[in-house]
Amino acid sequence: MERRQVMDADEVRRAIVRIAHEILERNRGPQNLGLIGILRRGAPLADRIGAVIARIEGVEVDVGRLDIALYRDDYPQRRPTVGVSSVPFDVTGKRIVLVDDVLFTGRTVRAAISAMMDLGRPAAIQLAVLADRGHRELPIRPDYVGKNLPTALSEHVEVHLTEIDGEDAVFLCRQDVGATHSG
Repeated sequence: MERRQVMDADEVRRAIVRIAHEILERNRGPQNLGLIGILRRGAPLADRIGAVIARIEGVEVDVGRLDIALYRDDYPQRRPTVGVSSVPFDVTGKRIVLVDDVLFTGRTVRAAISAMMDLGRPAAIQLAVLADRGHRELPIRPDYVGKNLPTALSEHVEVHLTEIDGEDAVFLCRQDVGATHSG
């Protein structure tokens, strides 16, 4: 598999800071705002965005993590490992920003929205992603994007985060001919 780095640690950091500023600008501050990271790599990204907002505004925003395994439309085929959601605040009436590492077909986000609705009725749901690789299968569009990465279906985006992988980086990987696509 061919792998090319498209974001280094500093570019990841700058993208997170920019996303935090954009969230604050669009929502006119941190009031009534909650960040929820989609497990697995969306959770540390949500934590980091929350930390940047706290530094900028001097106020902590609610941050949670959401497992969407049971809400996936391919659950019967994939049988993904089920993680533990932790949303320690009431989402009802809040402006929620779902955070994920890569936006591809939109199916993960659809599952996350379904899971969110089981927790309550947010005033609004927005979407922040570190990388948008295109190829949507559902009509879902991110509100905040760290980097747009046009890709071929034979490629996938690999996000590494220090909390999970020991480094911050984003790679564009070309799979061998005949392999399935992911990301």
